[in-house]
Amino acid sequence: MLIGLISDTHDHIPNTEKAVQLFKDRKVDLVIHCGDFCSPFMIPLFEGLHLEAIFGNNDGDKYLLMNKCAEIEADLEGEFFELQADDRLLAVYHGTYAELTEALHHCGKYDAVISGHTHETVQKKVGKTLAINPGTANGFDGKATIAFLETSDMSVEFVNL
Repeated sequence: MLIGLISDTHDHIPNTEKAVQLFKDRKVDLVIHCGDFCSPFMIPLFEGLHLEAIFGNNDGDKYLLMNKCAEIEADLEGEFFELQADDRLLAVYHGTYAELTEALHHCGKYDAVISGHTHETVQKKVGKTLAINPGTANGFDGKATIAFLETSDMSVEFVNL
């Protein structure tokens, strides 16, 4: 399964549109947004993609974010969710609390833990768990990134927007 990973869009429409086009061009099976859309007007940009998302610490009107997700048949999972893909168990958490992110990395339950929040790309092994952070699609400090995860072999590719 090819999964598009995006996080911390922080209302940046042009970069989000670039990311969505890349996801469509690569024909991803799923897009995971790791939180911090910020405003509900960002959600419709993902229409036409299979989107599963979580809240970040800067997401504003959560009720309206949930409604906008429902309008495009996307799933807004709260602050955490698990996903089974190609016999791999993935955890998705924004990363607001570093201690919780680290606990997820070290617990040994997950094949991968996908998070955002820090605005920095991460790909590292912690025991058997692959820790992934796609960075920030907003491009704070001039570097906007997304990632692709191929669950069949757990390969990760980072892409600059």
